[in-house]
Amino acid sequence: MSRPARPPGGGLTPETEALYRELLAGAVVNAADADADADADADADADADAAADAAPEECVRRLVELGLVRVEADGRVRPLSPRLALESWAAERELEALRARESADRLAGLFAERTGSGARFAEVLDTAEDVVRTFGAMQDGARHHIRGFERGSILKPDDIGPNEWQVAGMRRGVRYHIVYESEYLQTEVGLRSLRSSVRAGEVARVFPGVPMKLAIADADRALISVPGREGNGVMALLVHPSMLLDAIIELFEAFWRLAVPVGAAGAGGASGGRDAGTVASEPTPETQRLLALLSAGSTDEAIARDLKVSERTVHRRISRLQELLGARTRFQLGVQAARRGWL
Repeated sequence: MSRPARPPGGGLTPETEALYRELLAGAVVNAADADADADADADADADADAAADAAPEECVRRLVELGLVRVEADGRVRPLSPRLALESWAAERELEALRARESADRLAGLFAERTGSGARFAEVLDTAEDVVRTFGAMQDGARHHIRGFERGSILKPDDIGPNEWQVAGMRRGVRYHIVYESEYLQTEVGLRSLRSSVRAGEVARVFPGVPMKLAIADADRALISVPGREGNGVMALLVHPSMLLDAIIELFEAFWRLAVPVGAAGAGGASGGRDAGTVASEPTPETQRLLALLSAGSTDEAIARDLKVSERTVHRRISRLQELLGARTRFQLGVQAARRGWL
């Protein structure tokens, strides 16, 4: 059985989704008709209508690619259940996550082997002062972007928000793309740090099981930080251009693709109306707030407190959203919401 070339939602335009909804509602669409409609001619108004009629041809092609419709022998377009397409996509994502974690294990092994070995492509930093100085220099020297994993500060666990180098870097146009460990965001410090960083301009995503604390400056250097021996201080591996650096960048990109985006709503702000259970083509402000809190790793208790509703109401609203978006898990719910631009 063929499977979609891309995940549902990737490239699913509003026009394509609207056509799929029309098919579910019983509309009759013929692929051949969509072709012929593109050749319609008349006056200026009719030309505009012809352009609108021609749109289904591309929409039908995209829906076929995604496994959401089938074109019968007679040219009629039949809608298919989205569940199979979603399950196929979810299986691919799970496999990608497994491969990413296997890569993390291999990198951890390389780190252990190279610690103290004096390898030319990596330096071991075994004092907190060296780690902080190097981290600052990397950010100061970055020209395009800083990418990284965030699990919380090793040296200063209570640190909140972007550091001074990050603020200065973003002012001169350096982009920060950070994947946060979801467990870190279960803490007050982690959630406050995420919110203040996003407000400052950082682009953040969330994923469970982030393997290490990491910073990558452009494609030039990477810094992997771990607690020092016996839990004292911090030590780090500074990686220079090499196959190892290439592997670290690929590892980050794999996690970035898997992680759930955190939009501006996840950084806080006033919530809107009280009915997050009703979701149309555009989410209500409170539904958007609920999704943002979920993507930021907030607990049900914290969400209920923020929205001023009961935990039972939170559970019910999340279940409704999962049903609406065809998501079996909360993580899939976050991904589907992000694909629709709801975060």
